Amino acid sequence: MANEKITAADQAGAEPGDERLHRILDESARIFWKLGIKSVTMDDVATRLGISKKTLYQHVTDKNDLVDRVLKHLSFCYKCDIDAVRARDKQNAIDELYAITTTVAGQLQGIHPSIHFDLEKYHPEAFRNMLANKRREIFECNTQNMARGIKEGLYREDLNIPMIATIYIARFDMVFDGALFPPDRFSMADLHWEIFRYHVRGIASKKGLDYLEKKMTKERVHA
Repeated sequence: MANEKITAADQAGAEPGDERLHRILDESARIFWKLGIKSVTMDDVATRLGISKKTLYQHVTDKNDLVDRVLKHLSFCYKCDIDAVRARDKQNAIDELYAITTTVAGQLQGIHPSIHFDLEKYHPEAFRNMLANKRREIFECNTQNMARGIKEGLYREDLNIPMIATIYIARFDMVFDGALFPPDRFSMADLHWEIFRYHVRGIASKKGLDYLEKKMTKERVHA
């Protein structure tokens, strides 16, 4: 397959310089995250954006198209946040993973409980595309993080990196399983923190475990 250059506009589902569409995607994401997706109509979106429905349909073909573009837009924005975290100086592999988890937990804060059910049932293709994209990003991020942690002596040298990265992806997928983790009983942010602790404890060396304990104590989070 030929490599294609993916621009920010491609990832976000907007044309370069289309500020109005970016605003529509940003505001629509806030509306969906706060109120859910199924209960929000295109009339609701237009009204809350202060634009006519005709103007809204100049940028998207229907609600499914809007949801798909919103997910692509959010995925791109979230990836930018994660890349910025990973680019920080003076942090080791555990610091990096902790900072990423903090960022992800913040991104998931306040999401309406019905979001995952709505996506899976009413917008399955957009949902599958989002998960596939996240799986690729998570695999790459965790593979690089583990290689770095081994070099720093924080992770065990005998790690099967591809296998563990795939296991991590499976855990990520489980978080989105509404039947396994009903949103009215489990917080996605809390689930990600548990995955972080479970993951690091499983791959850390003695040095890494000692560092994790000190870090979690310092951050006032129970490991």
